[in-house]
Amino acid sequence: MKNKAWFQCIEGCKKTYALNEIIYRCRDCGGLLEVSHNLELLKKHDAGTWKKLFDERYRRTEYPYGSSVWGKKEWVCPDVEDHNVVSIYEGGSNLFWAERLGNEIGLNDLWVKQCGNNHTGSFKDIGMTVLVSMVNQMIKEGQEIRGIACASTGDTSASLAAYCASAGIPAIVFLPQDKVSITQLIQPISHGAITLSLDTDFDGCMAIVEKIAEKENIYLANSMNSLRLEGQKTIGIEICQQFDWEVPDVIIIPGGNLGNVSALGKGFLLMEELGLINKRPRIVCAQAEQANPLYRSYKMGFQEYEAIQAQTTIASAIQIGNPVSIKRAIRILQEFNGKVEQATESEIANSVARGDLTGLYNCPHTGVALAALFKMVERGEIQRSDRVIIISTANGLKFTDFKVNYHKNLLDDVQVEHGNASRILPANYDEVSRAINQILT
Repeated sequence: MKNKAWFQCIEGCKKTYALNEIIYRCRDCGGLLEVSHNLELLKKHDAGTWKKLFDERYRRTEYPYGSSVWGKKEWVCPDVEDHNVVSIYEGGSNLFWAERLGNEIGLNDLWVKQCGNNHTGSFKDIGMTVLVSMVNQMIKEGQEIRGIACASTGDTSASLAAYCASAGIPAIVFLPQDKVSITQLIQPISHGAITLSLDTDFDGCMAIVEKIAEKENIYLANSMNSLRLEGQKTIGIEICQQFDWEVPDVIIIPGGNLGNVSALGKGFLLMEELGLINKRPRIVCAQAEQANPLYRSYKMGFQEYEAIQAQTTIASAIQIGNPVSIKRAIRILQEFNGKVEQATESEIANSVARGDLTGLYNCPHTGVALAALFKMVERGEIQRSDRVIIISTANGLKFTDFKVNYHKNLLDDVQVEHGNASRILPANYDEVSRAINQILT
């Protein structure tokens, strides 16, 4: 088992560690780690065999392989025994054919990957299942782990709390006070997590949770831990699977701590290595202008990078000024002809609303990706015939206050273009008829 997958330093030293070690950075050079797989073992099956196996398992009922993550277990975390897997049937989220929106902007083949349809309402579940499963096995093996902790802007804490509740493992979540929606805040509380709201931002929460994990025998669940990225890399694999193993031309994904960008590329590289695909998509990372350290580095050709103090943005989950996975993300973007785009607060909010008017129900982070799409189409950087995938990271129902305030024109720094406030009328037929006819005329 130990030869199937392992942690490996992403820096020059390439030192390796077992997956059941409690370690987040290389002990020799301090570099981040990534999960590496025994490719010689995986190559014993040809591409056709892998496709057939994954398709046979997809959304079936045999535990845990019906999960779209664990249906690809050999590529994700083969070291976890099936009986230790903690799964809530994650993955398998639908591809929304955004036909009407595509027609409006001049695209024939626009799709939105609805990752917010996972159990806790975000893409975080597809990574959290791997991490919590590994910790569950470590505890069963006798390791003294008192709980699992994370810093979060909302979605990670909800996911960790749900998976820990399912496994019976204590969860501790650190949230920036008054910077997450009430819908996100109530999720870890409902699942029994120790919920700590700190008077700081995400980066401040991250600094504290790292110290807690180091000194208190508590396992760290943030994306600096690459176990989560192994689950997240299945987004790209699943997209290809849903298109009968065809590769899209462009994928646009919101970026905050940047683990998702890194994981997305990693999935495509593995498919390429094992012969399932023969081309790569162009990966575009979209950031809020108020929290855009990767965009700033991109504008300098990735030759320089500086952490920033992220400013308040309606895209709260990506309000991060010092992303942990910056090096991983830059490496992936360079390998995938990548681009980084940014969006203002008005562009984000109006892109959300524009998409909603065509049947979507977007979170603000999806709005960042949509804003990037609109700009690139307008500049001619995406062609009408391109197959384009927008990664929608969370369910719009988590951000009801944002949507209400948009349609009431109560958001700072947002010029509302698609407002649709409800109309208050007397219970009178003539008044109601007049109002309807004024709108429909």
